[in-house]
Amino acid sequence: MSSIANRADLGREPPTDAHREPGYLTLHASGALEDRVARALADLSACRLCPHRCGVNRPGGERGYCGAGARARVASYDAHHGEEPPISGTRGSGTLFFSHCTARCIFCQNYTISQTGLGDDMSTSELVGAMITLQRRGCHNINLVSPTHFVPQILAAVALAVSKGLRIPLVYNTGGYESVETLRLLDGVVDIYMPDAKYADDDVARELSGLEGYVEANRTAMLEMKRQVGAALQTDADGVAYRGMVVRHLVLPDGLSQSREVLAWIARELGRDTYVNLMAQYYPAHRAVGHPSLGRRLYRDEYRDALEAMEELGLETGWSQALNRIY
Repeated sequence: MSSIANRADLGREPPTDAHREPGYLTLHASGALEDRVARALADLSACRLCPHRCGVNRPGGERGYCGAGARARVASYDAHHGEEPPISGTRGSGTLFFSHCTARCIFCQNYTISQTGLGDDMSTSELVGAMITLQRRGCHNINLVSPTHFVPQILAAVALAVSKGLRIPLVYNTGGYESVETLRLLDGVVDIYMPDAKYADDDVARELSGLEGYVEANRTAMLEMKRQVGAALQTDADGVAYRGMVVRHLVLPDGLSQSREVLAWIARELGRDTYVNLMAQYYPAHRAVGHPSLGRRLYRDEYRDALEAMEELGLETGWSQALNRIY
């Protein structure tokens, strides 16, 4: 992954600035965090955490579109060194990889986790234990991967983890199909948002990922994230992020990701200082194998077109793939 962040120091603190504490500590001290937990857990009885709005009673054993139940299911947790540099830092990002997903991407490279639910159910205390373990290992943050359908369980764990000494930022690493109502439960709790911006076409989003009304939901969600934490990524004197956003966009073959349209919206509505990771690592997986458009890797010219669009739009802060490493 190469950097195009020639303005990468834009949000960096001078070395003398004090360390920024995670927002959830303030909420916990005021008692507001516990109120958020109660409201979120109550929502599980008629689940509308994501735009699918299934309305199922998860504590009663019902499961909606995502397949998630009453307890959070976790596929793995570990220090991860492969995220964007300000997220991984030098000691790794403390990744909690949740099972199930609000999407059903036919090209998902982790479909055994996202669509078959591979993983183990965890109680609140077990989630807390995982978070504290990752902090003790020196991770810079707790990175919640595919967290949308487990927001109530995560909030409950964070509230308890504070009393156990949790003090590092929370990263909300999401596919970007979000409900604003759910995101507002996270206002002041999440420090860094990392949404995907997958498509600019609802028909393609429905066909490839099973997502209804994707474009409006995704864009409204990213605007709410910007309202909460700002679009520019803020980093400390060591270059490690403590607040802001990173938007990821995976370039798909045959223009199916509508990259120019997605990037134009980001530049116009979120701002040119938004950190964007323009990803080129697509390969056929799951049901994309043999697909007429998705059954091959990305061509270099397809990625070059997206990269040129990013540069033309003035999105100069972020990361891109070296062209000589693409098929």
